[in-house]
Amino acid sequence: MGAHRVIKRCRTLAELTETPHGLLRTFLSPAMREAQHLLAGWMEETGLHVRLDAAGNLRGVYAAAREPAPRLVLGSHIDTVPNAGAFDGVLGVVLAVELLAALGGRRLPFSIEIVAFSDEEGVRFGAPFIGSRALAGVLDAATLSLRDAAGISIAEAIQAFGLQPERLPDALLDADAFAYLEFHIEQGPVLDSLDLPLGVVTSIVGQSRIAVTFHGQANHAGTTPMALRRDALAAAARWIGAVERYARVTTGLVATVGAIEALPGADNCVPGEVRASLDVRHPEDEIRHSSACALMEAARRIANRRGIGVEYENRSDQVAIACDSALVEAISEAVAAAGCPVHRMPSGAGHDAMILAQRLPVTMLFLRSPGGLSHHPDEAVRPEDVEAALRVGDAFLAGLEAHHV
Repeated sequence: MGAHRVIKRCRTLAELTETPHGLLRTFLSPAMREAQHLLAGWMEETGLHVRLDAAGNLRGVYAAAREPAPRLVLGSHIDTVPNAGAFDGVLGVVLAVELLAALGGRRLPFSIEIVAFSDEEGVRFGAPFIGSRALAGVLDAATLSLRDAAGISIAEAIQAFGLQPERLPDALLDADAFAYLEFHIEQGPVLDSLDLPLGVVTSIVGQSRIAVTFHGQANHAGTTPMALRRDALAAAARWIGAVERYARVTTGLVATVGAIEALPGADNCVPGEVRASLDVRHPEDEIRHSSACALMEAARRIANRRGIGVEYENRSDQVAIACDSALVEAISEAVAAAGCPVHRMPSGAGHDAMILAQRLPVTMLFLRSPGGLSHHPDEAVRPEDVEAALRVGDAFLAGLEAHHV
């Protein structure tokens, strides 16, 4: 069944959504509960012992031939962005389940834990990696106090889901965990442009997420002369253009204003307040930080010239990480053993692996994204690429088994 079952299961999970048109599944939503129920059934069929931790991560453990034993961790996230595709995140979880199903009940010298992270995208609370932060032990009180659009905090959302925030320390990675492997679609055009099925990830770029608010003065659109306006949206628009110009001339930098809200939001009102997001990424943390500072300074200059205020809040600051060199070599050997060309590449997207790297060695394997498309309903994978990834996973497990015998 292999690749076709993986793809079918991903598409089945894509039907579990919060919205009638387009896929959306956020942290601890009813759709998340449905997805977890379905995944838990597949995990149990494969012989995993399944539980839900206090951060809402679904976790299944495939026991070793003899316990206690070292533990390999496989995983990815099952939350989505709005109007998402069927494979971002979810593919890594479903593929891992299929990889263990192929063992046919055979036990290895190490246990294997599959983690379906409850939040990586950060859509509901504006802060990503809630799930993996819990495993790494870095989900702090400040993060737990963040609130969604309905005024519910992360801690309150955990409680409303029937979980206990005070049990979060129990979500920590097992002390015997020795490595983490994440399968993920590339979410970019590199592999497709090279006509390659797979890519071995060598590093993950650093990422800053900042909430920016422009404070002007709401007023009547018909009676307020242009020269006397304090239009927050006009200032924000000017700044968004500055963000794009800065990123275009800074090598390796990507900067995105991906969400914007104008208040009061009426056709006949001058916008008095604008809330915007800023996402800044670069392989070198020093350049990322200096760029974020420069873009905030640009916002202040634009606001000052227009007689309005601006404030910002750092929502996330993820350092760039290098994947473990020994694991990169091991997964590269597995790719070669599976009969695929070995292509090593950095990741421009953030992943749960970058959080878990604080606790244990990590590596990732990318699958080609046809057309370079992701975060889009037309996101896809090729069956032959999924089959190749399963062969790589099998070869990787065989290499670890030989090492741990």
